[in-house]
Amino acid sequence: MKRLLLIGLLASAGFALGSCEARLGPVEDPLVTAAAGPETCVLPDRIPAPEMERVRPEEVVAGRTILYHMLAVTWMPETCKGGGDGEGDLACGSSNRFGWTLHGLWPNADGRPYPRYCRPATQVPEATIRANLCRTPSVDLVQHEWAAHGTCGWDTPEAYFAEAARLYDGLNRPDPTTLAPGSRGPTAGQLRDAFVTANAGLPRDAIYVAVASGNRLREVRICHDLEFRAARCPVGGLGTPDSVVLTVEPVAEKN
Repeated sequence: MKRLLLIGLLASAGFALGSCEARLGPVEDPLVTAAAGPETCVLPDRIPAPEMERVRPEEVVAGRTILYHMLAVTWMPETCKGGGDGEGDLACGSSNRFGWTLHGLWPNADGRPYPRYCRPATQVPEATIRANLCRTPSVDLVQHEWAAHGTCGWDTPEAYFAEAARLYDGLNRPDPTTLAPGSRGPTAGQLRDAFVTANAGLPRDAIYVAVASGNRLREVRICHDLEFRAARCPVGGLGTPDSVVLTVEPVAEKN
């Protein structure tokens, strides 16, 4: 029998709560809430085995000095609008309802080529995938993040996802659909300001805003130092300039 995890977001708060695990005590399948109203995350009884990537030799970038990390947080409605792109199997075209989701935690160097596929990846165990699907709603994306990024800094997928979950669960994630009046979307600067307001001690220059074509909000990435403290992004800029008006895809109504 499927299990339903449902948390109501307090509308007056203006930002997302942390994880059910962090705020309400441990649960078997922790749900990380996101912005824009109540969410659902229904996990299937059976988790399919992930696709194991065939990594070409030219894709392997090992031996680079890690200078910082990026926590990548996706605005899932935009991903689903584009068909999911392999990153929202559990979220798109289902009864589930997501706003922000965890894309991954990425070790970074002093520019391209970025560290990737640093060593051959093991298959992520089903229990580990299940524990993370309400944050990262795609079996294959969970496997990919371990293979492409986790292998560049962690010994096991459990250690990698535990660090990513800790940072994600501790990040209050503002609802971008409420940051501007009327039908006008927020600027990238307003979104950065909202993240700073919602997260004490978060440096404004730690917030990278990524957009899809047409300045559609796609992702926010938070830079962290080697001790996993939010810190100024040391290279590569902050993505979309403050003045750019973002188009924000609304969270779809539950089917």
